[in-house]
Amino acid sequence: MLSWRFYHDLRTDRASPLRQPCLAVTTPTLASDGSDLAAVFATLVHVREDTADLDQVIEDAFPGAKLQVPPPGRTASFGLVLPDYPKRVFEAGELSDGTLRYLGLAGVLLGYRLPGFIALNEPEASLHPELLAPLARMIVRAAARTQIWVVTHSERLADAFAEFGGVKPRVVIKRSGETWIEGLKLGGDFRDDEDD
Repeated sequence: MLSWRFYHDLRTDRASPLRQPCLAVTTPTLASDGSDLAAVFATLVHVREDTADLDQVIEDAFPGAKLQVPPPGRTASFGLVLPDYPKRVFEAGELSDGTLRYLGLAGVLLGYRLPGFIALNEPEASLHPELLAPLARMIVRAAARTQIWVVTHSERLADAFAEFGGVKPRVVIKRSGETWIEGLKLGGDFRDDEDD
């Protein structure tokens, strides 16, 4: 359990750790507050030298955009080149909240070494609705490498999990004043599992 990661709130405000350069150390797993996002990207780009998955999720979400991760010195940083401004690198501090949050989630899910369990609480927060399908695909691909638990209020995201991952979303309900998961029996099985 010590290696598990819980990502409840990847802040995107002006002082967010996601927006700041960080120490340039090899970083295989994103910290729970996202404070080492630039180092996670630098590890993938300059240590692992494999950006295929990272390039794919950027293209899926922002067609034509390219993530720029300069060779780190004492600190690591990153920026995004957008197709409408091909000669301009938008640094992390300049990115929209939704774009930055999506990149933070990419850091969570594409790290060089993923924890054995990842919990994502409302990963759709601040994301444009068009990013929900790319997010679902990214989570489904990461689920091949680790266990992922997602809590969401977005039916659109839950439907995308069903479409791209073949998983049935579970609905939280109130039953006799208690919070419960619809279809869950006292033994831990789900009623609909008996139909399979």
